[in-house]
Amino acid sequence: MEDSNSQISEKKNPAAKLRGVGDSLWVTIDAARSTEELKEELDTLFRKLDHLAKGARVIIDSGIRGENDKLVELLGQFLKENYQVGSVSLPPDNISNSEIRLRQRDLDRSWYQHSSDVLMLTGRVRSGQKINARKHLLLMGDVNPGGEVIAGGDILILGNLLGTAWAGQRGNTESIILALDFKPTQIQIAGYVAAGTSESSGKYLEFAHVENGTIIVEDYIEANPFGRLPWPKVR
Repeated sequence: MEDSNSQISEKKNPAAKLRGVGDSLWVTIDAARSTEELKEELDTLFRKLDHLAKGARVIIDSGIRGENDKLVELLGQFLKENYQVGSVSLPPDNISNSEIRLRQRDLDRSWYQHSSDVLMLTGRVRSGQKINARKHLLLMGDVNPGGEVIAGGDILILGNLLGTAWAGQRGNTESIILALDFKPTQIQIAGYVAAGTSESSGKYLEFAHVENGTIIVEDYIEANPFGRLPWPKVR
């Protein structure tokens, strides 16, 4: 009976669990299990991924930081040799277990506990018109020359930005201004101001943000500013 119960327990509590988090594969392991058990479990999990494992970024979470680093290194080498994963690392230092639980709760509940902070509009902001959003502004339309949009947070324009835009009005330097066709007369993020540009080709999704005390404009897809976040997070 003891052997039977032991087998049932092991089936209910696998040595390793795998889930996708952001652009990474997050592996949670039971460090109390033997190295061979862990390798067998990883072999089962990654074999199912097939070609998706190749070049992947893997995070191995063993629980308490610092106590199992050698085990993580050993398992990382095993994954690189057998499944050609791209990189293996420990969880970020700045993410606590409680924060992980909260973020998982957010995902499970589909953010239902959050009220919307986004003013979403459709249409054209014409010359002389002004739109002011308390936090984020999403406009599906254009901002004509002479038109003005202001937001306490981000400004996202799914159209032409030809007028002026001021994001992060309340001093939020992390705010961005994004537009499909980025040719503003003037932009401002928090206290930083920049003259407009007519160099946009209209072929790339561009965004402005503050970096080292200066507003710079980049190709959004190429820069991928939020692509490395391990979880979706509320702005």
